[in-house]
Amino acid sequence: MISRRAALAAFAALLSPVPARGAPAEQFEVTSGQDSLLVSRYAATAEGKRPAVIALHGARGIEIRPRAYERYADALTAKGIDTYFLRYMTADDMAALTSTSHKIREAYETTRYDGWADTVAATVTTVLGRSDCSGRVGLLGFSLGSYVAAAAAARDTRTAALAVLYGGMPKAMAAKVKHLPPLIALHGEADKNVPIEQGRQLVAIGKSVGAETEFVPYPGKAHGFDFSETDPMAQDAIGRVTRFFQAKLAA
Repeated sequence: MISRRAALAAFAALLSPVPARGAPAEQFEVTSGQDSLLVSRYAATAEGKRPAVIALHGARGIEIRPRAYERYADALTAKGIDTYFLRYMTADDMAALTSTSHKIREAYETTRYDGWADTVAATVTTVLGRSDCSGRVGLLGFSLGSYVAAAAAARDTRTAALAVLYGGMPKAMAAKVKHLPPLIALHGEADKNVPIEQGRQLVAIGKSVGAETEFVPYPGKAHGFDFSETDPMAQDAIGRVTRFFQAKLAA
């Protein structure tokens, strides 16, 4: 539950937002199977080896709301955490997820979670292999990207922390999970796209396998509430995610 103190703090932070960083410092591709996917890197200014967060966008991609995603990069890099935005969807994925019914999209997603998780794993390998990486990598997922992040984290013990916004664990994987890293799940109670029960279920799965978990419900908030430029709870969500990764990715 969001306290009055947290709400006031978020409102104050909203009045003094982090300045925009502009274009990413670097772009490169990772190869997974037959696909090459673009990664945009936002680098922290801290010297030496740094932890990293790989962020996974929602079903509509990054370009439709780039600044909303960049606010997370701003906050994370300001705290010394390099941020990588992975465009994990192929052109076929984008076409399938933007031109069909909800039922057909869900069925398609079910067939792609393993492939998407493979792409995340390839990206983790690339990031860990960089000379500027401390060896601590977290995953940050939004909506569909949260399901991909959860699936990838359950398969890959190299993931040191997991943050999900209005997402959950793919149904086909829920009963098979044996491991999850420390995780935080944030979810609007008025979400009509992804029911809040999905977030609660992910946290329950985490607890069942011994993971450290935190669940943060936002009363009255809908899907994608953190993309608002005027809602204080958007800044609250960004702050919570940033503090979580600061704590869990520390060497």
